[in-house]
Amino acid sequence: MTTEVNASRDNKDVRRLDRVIIRFAGDSGDGMQLTGDRFTSETASLGNDLATLPNFPAEIRAPAGTLPGVSSFQVHFADHDILTPGDAPNVLVAMNPAALKANVPDLPRGAEIIVNTDEFTSRAMAKVGYASDPLKDGSLDGYRVHEVPLTSLTVEALKEFGLTRKEAGRSKNMFALGLLSWMYHRPTEGTEAFLRGKFAKRPELAEANITAFRAGWNFGETTEDFAVSYEVAPAASAFPAGTYRNISGNLALAYGLIAASQRSELPLFLGSYPITPASDVLHELSKHKNFGVRTFQAEDEIAGIGAALGAAFGGSLGVTTTSGPGVALKSETIGLAVSLELPLLIVDIQRGGPSTGLPTKTEQADLLQAMFGRNGEAPVPVVAPATPADCFGAALDAARIALTYRTPVLLLSDGYLANGSEPWRVPEVDELPDLRVQFASGPNHELADGTEVFWPYKRDEHTLARPWAVPGTPGLEHRIGGIEKQDGSGNISYDPANHDHMVRVRQAKVDGVEVPDVVVDDPDGDAKVLVIGWGSTYGPITAGVRRIRRSGGRIAQAHLRNLNPFPANLGEVLRSYERVVLPEMNLGQLALLLRAKYLVDIESVTQVTGLPFKAEQLETAFKEALNRVH
Repeated sequence: MTTEVNASRDNKDVRRLDRVIIRFAGDSGDGMQLTGDRFTSETASLGNDLATLPNFPAEIRAPAGTLPGVSSFQVHFADHDILTPGDAPNVLVAMNPAALKANVPDLPRGAEIIVNTDEFTSRAMAKVGYASDPLKDGSLDGYRVHEVPLTSLTVEALKEFGLTRKEAGRSKNMFALGLLSWMYHRPTEGTEAFLRGKFAKRPELAEANITAFRAGWNFGETTEDFAVSYEVAPAASAFPAGTYRNISGNLALAYGLIAASQRSELPLFLGSYPITPASDVLHELSKHKNFGVRTFQAEDEIAGIGAALGAAFGGSLGVTTTSGPGVALKSETIGLAVSLELPLLIVDIQRGGPSTGLPTKTEQADLLQAMFGRNGEAPVPVVAPATPADCFGAALDAARIALTYRTPVLLLSDGYLANGSEPWRVPEVDELPDLRVQFASGPNHELADGTEVFWPYKRDEHTLARPWAVPGTPGLEHRIGGIEKQDGSGNISYDPANHDHMVRVRQAKVDGVEVPDVVVDDPDGDAKVLVIGWGSTYGPITAGVRRIRRSGGRIAQAHLRNLNPFPANLGEVLRSYERVVLPEMNLGQLALLLRAKYLVDIESVTQVTGLPFKAEQLETAFKEALNRVH
């Protein structure tokens, strides 16, 4: 982080920074996610590049004042292109002792800490294991600590509203937001408008929160404790021309599904059961009936995918959203969709497992489940977005494959992408792919006696896709079900040779899905080490690669969106390098697949902490790989 002293601002220094990492932390009831989200929105409106990392307990209201109950929101913003939420915060806002203790280990020396001193009572400190007051015992001497009685100041600012101390204290997050907005020159109009909209039915609460927000701003401007404020210029050079907005992965995914519906001219049907961290997609799509979207909140995961598959049979773009435990429950119906050969999108927002695991934490451990988690030979294309904004394009790509090849498709996002956010350029309509399909309209096969009939499994020569016949179309009556079908006619068949043929054709159809070649970033063309990744590891991997290159190292990078089938040139790419390093948030699932398919040694870098990789961590792993090159 570079610093440059600028002009003064009301007799205070204003310093120019190229980037900042801020973490808001407190109890899960302290509004840290809302605070971080509002700071992020205002930062996006200024034109900074940014990346966020929300981190919160699985419980709706975790035990107050405890380490497991800490909720945090980290935002990294800069005047240039960035890729991750940052390794270590420059600023920590700690609303209580638990928030301080949980997050101090992540801070570099010299970082700023803003603590809510009102919460540092003997009981609260003892609850998290502090034997002495960390604000007085010297343990924070290496940091720039600002002791601010956030609760008391908020209560004082709101005394005219006649609220109890407890009621007024709930707005302390808005006081903190106002203070940080002053420190980093964030706009205020958007947050005030948001609060008026959020509390439209309780205008007195809107005004109380706005008053607390303004009080925080004014406190920063008048107190002597904050003698410096900071500016981070917009990242204009990092963005191509266009209209931008801040977007989370789940919101981008929902928009991508709506766009796929519009470009295919098919109604979108979502059959879903709420599950963390996928529920936001259901919530968002339910708002868009005006685009022909129909959402069905089913009684369980099996009913959700059953309804979605039924909608696909009826001629809709069928979608179901879930996480890993839900995919397990949906596996039989996914196999049915493979057998029926109908387009269906299964969205898996991965989380920590197994079983209930870590519902609010991230992981990439469902890849092998996506590839093989069904009985019999039931191949399914697999697509994985790389960033929150890329969830939009990945949804379109998954829809393209499903509609073109008449197959279910698994889209693997994860909690990091789902809840994280970044700037997204809103595409022009003519940039989006044409996904229109032709439904079967009449007989397509002539029998030996000259009779024209409809064969539901007579395939397109190029894609091997079967015709899509909408129920109720005269003359197109046909059987559906999970029992094996006769090739062409679709009649039930137990013939061994036919079953062998059908299994191989379904596999060949998936193997033949057209996907782009993998692109390798190798600036000098002479790197001996290739780093390959998939899904949300893109940001940390790229940040680590950039660090290696800045220090003079030569290293290549490639990233996979299509995991089944793999790009046609992938084997050649892997064999072109002496060493291939693959970071994954699992125990090496993609590495297992690549070793098996291409007989290439893969050096796995793995973690299953529930958190994304840090750039520094991967930089170290890449250096070690470079040192092993002969």
